[in-house]
Amino acid sequence: MIDDLESIDWASMGHAYGPAGEVPQWLRDMTSPDPELRDQAFSSFYSAAHHQGDVYPCTMASLPFLFAMADDPATPDRASVVALMTSIGREAVEREDPGSTRFGPDGQESTACEDTAALMRERGEAFIGYASDADPGVRRAAIKGLGLFLDDAERAVAALRDRLEAEGGIVERLLVVRTTADLALRLPAAQAPARAWFDILADDVAGDADVRLAALVQRARCASESIDDTTVPTAIGLLRRITRPPRPEENEEEEQSRGSSGPCTCTVESESESESDPGVPPYVAAAFDDLERHGRVHAPTTFLLVDLHEALGADLHGRTALLTEQLRSPDAATRYDAIDMARSLITSWRGDHTHLVRLLADCLLPRDSYTSAAAAEVLGSLVGLAEPAREALAAYVITHRTEHGPDVWASPHPALRRAHQQAVLALARLGDERALPGLLTALDTGVDAWRAVNAAGRLPQAAAELTPRLVRRLAGIDHSREWPDVGPTALASALAALGDPAAVPSLTDAVRAAVRHKQWRTVEPLLKALGSFGTRAASALDVVRLLTDAEDVGTRTAATSTVWELERRPENVMPLLERLLDHGRNLDALDLAGRIGPPAAAVLPRLRQMLNEQVERNTRNEQNGSAVLNDSWTLVRVASALWDVGGDGEADVVVPALLKAWQDNDSTACHAVACLARMGPAARPALPRIRAALAQPRRGGHPWGRGVVSDLEFQYACRTVLTHLEASRTTT
Repeated sequence: MIDDLESIDWASMGHAYGPAGEVPQWLRDMTSPDPELRDQAFSSFYSAAHHQGDVYPCTMASLPFLFAMADDPATPDRASVVALMTSIGREAVEREDPGSTRFGPDGQESTACEDTAALMRERGEAFIGYASDADPGVRRAAIKGLGLFLDDAERAVAALRDRLEAEGGIVERLLVVRTTADLALRLPAAQAPARAWFDILADDVAGDADVRLAALVQRARCASESIDDTTVPTAIGLLRRITRPPRPEENEEEEQSRGSSGPCTCTVESESESESDPGVPPYVAAAFDDLERHGRVHAPTTFLLVDLHEALGADLHGRTALLTEQLRSPDAATRYDAIDMARSLITSWRGDHTHLVRLLADCLLPRDSYTSAAAAEVLGSLVGLAEPAREALAAYVITHRTEHGPDVWASPHPALRRAHQQAVLALARLGDERALPGLLTALDTGVDAWRAVNAAGRLPQAAAELTPRLVRRLAGIDHSREWPDVGPTALASALAALGDPAAVPSLTDAVRAAVRHKQWRTVEPLLKALGSFGTRAASALDVVRLLTDAEDVGTRTAATSTVWELERRPENVMPLLERLLDHGRNLDALDLAGRIGPPAAAVLPRLRQMLNEQVERNTRNEQNGSAVLNDSWTLVRVASALWDVGGDGEADVVVPALLKAWQDNDSTACHAVACLARMGPAARPALPRIRAALAQPRRGGHPWGRGVVSDLEFQYACRTVLTHLEASRTTT
């Protein structure tokens, strides 16, 4: 088959980065005896021909060759080949939609997903052989295929039952049971035999605890009615049976580490891990490190427990009990993986999570930097909800400074440095001044200064020490570079948050430099930072006024907005604003009109026209089945501006528009409710929607959540509306 590669016109096909002419060489290199060459070939294929799971015609054309490699015992790394085929097939099956039209990289219609899924089903029987291969890596990679590519439910269930009896490894056994659930969820004919098998396995008191736990979880996943008050306690009992007791030396470490057992040694961060290409900005390199780190799984039961949490859904009591067991487990890997599950619960579901936050704080172990960094990072993402962990974070930071010196932020040991930095950042996000020494070290030494800049704005009480350092860094930026090590946007945001007017001259100079180098995306945040100082930044007016005629519309809008903030004279801004509103969906211009308020009455006719046009557009899109997400953002901003400028007389059209935008795109909810909160009694028609939103158990009221900060702001705005309406009713 490899000899037939040249018979295919690969160059006529495309992948994520252009023509697919390199694909045949990648396929050849996958069979190379050189492991480095093989690894590079697989990496290149995943990156281009299977980019983010995409399936292109060249991906499908590769499958016969991949099957030939998998079938040849001489292939050096058959497990990776089978894993690649399984990944391609899984994505094709999940994405295929015969009723929709897809387009390839060349803009032509593509049926690659449908054709690939059909091919994988035609070759589905091959996965029965792979799943019983002598190579455990091949078996592990192939098991998922039994649930994806076999359409004969009876045959697939029988093959999976055979695999469970033959497998001895916990990872493979759990994977077999999970794949059976995948099969049952895909094929209705497999549901009855799969559930019957789960019942037998889960209720077998003499059976292995790992298999019983897997069956219990997958039964819950396939049939929510099987979840009852015994599910979580039973799962906890089985998890305890699976988890080995700590060794005596771990008990000694437990006494030394405030009640928790020893370090997570399942994955040790190498000393060179944080080293990056000197041409790559550190925050970009860190983002890729985080992606890789967050993809790691440390305990074999992790996927199982994630499934159980998903099946439990809104049962916060049961999920908290399960997480309590996980976070207190004597197994370090189980504890580590539970940290992210706790984050997922707290950031997705409303409720009192104090207990979980304190358990996360217990994971701040001075002798286990790997686990401590993960716990501190999660606590930092919770912002105000991390309050119960404040003292634990402070104690952890102070212990580090005592044991490793005042410059521990810049420690040469990556794991220790990361743990300390994450704890400092979490403390800073709580507004705690005990984070200041670490931030000052970062700004003075330059080590990971970008992290400190992003947190500095949380400590306005320390502006006298932070502002001069941030100003020096802003003055030192080379605006000819597209990606400086510390971005001017982050510096401008931090200086604005600190509110020290001593920053105004430096911000003004930075605007001049960015304009000189035509870095327009930098100019806008710098102008907004100047605007945050209001009339205290009046010295920058001459520089800002010149930019109100800039060619770039975004710069022109930001400059006009800043002129308003610096002098508050409508007669100087209104002519500029009227021209900006003629540039289609200029959302920042709409916001400026709202901030000016009644003195912007001259644009009321234009705002009413824009609102009517947007309502008509949304209606047409709905009738045509088109997306309305961006249109909803325009609608909510126009409606808000119309109210802020026109007041009560516009309420009859503004309230329905806000509710319509919110209904069509839930991410507009914060903006819509913020306007409703300003409307007082006029917002009464929105009362049912407000109450329903507050009653939602999920943050943000939709499946993707909204983030803790935004959701807390959203709830506060909703309660403000209710308070205003209650007050107005009492007065009436």
